[in-house]
Amino acid sequence: MTGGLSIEDILDLRAYERVRDDYRQRVMALKRRRRVPLGPIATVVFECWDTVRFQVQEMARAERIATDEGIQHELDVYNRLLPAPGDLSATLFLELTSEADLRHWLPRLVGIERALALEVGAPGAGPQAVVASEPEASHAESLTRETVTPAVHYLRFPFDGAARLRSATEPVALAARHPEYEARTPLDDAVRAELLADLEGRTEPLPLG
Repeated sequence: MTGGLSIEDILDLRAYERVRDDYRQRVMALKRRRRVPLGPIATVVFECWDTVRFQVQEMARAERIATDEGIQHELDVYNRLLPAPGDLSATLFLELTSEADLRHWLPRLVGIERALALEVGAPGAGPQAVVASEPEASHAESLTRETVTPAVHYLRFPFDGAARLRSATEPVALAARHPEYEARTPLDDAVRAELLADLEGRTEPLPLG
């Protein structure tokens, strides 16, 4: 599915409350198929229509946003996380739970948003297609501190046609290639199926009712 979320896609507060428990369970199950651990402190969640719609619904619920203008503001922010045709969109979480970890890692991982890659093809079996991460445009503009990185990054992986075709038949792995952090995770079949659907524009929204 392509195109951004609109106001018509978002339930009002009372309607959402009636379906929230069931919808939340289904979105959590969807996220499990889109979550990739990457080494000891990083996790990547590949975004789609429902992960973004869920964030908008939850933000509206938490902030008690009831006007079209307020919902449109949230849509303007979160629609940037939707994958464009032929691209994948993801959120990188640096899962740091203590002050000591934050002080240790955040200065060391400056530039991590450009140091991830999807590797298409089996290692040692010929040249791999490497799709490097790029920060989402508005996120890139917000990265004004040169000595420390945020714990959350919004990324895109722009596939060309050849890499997209290869990803349908060859193994794919997510890798971190940062001087201070290297890790590699092969994608399992469930994750690959979700991402191929995104690349081919076949992702369908979950029913809200």
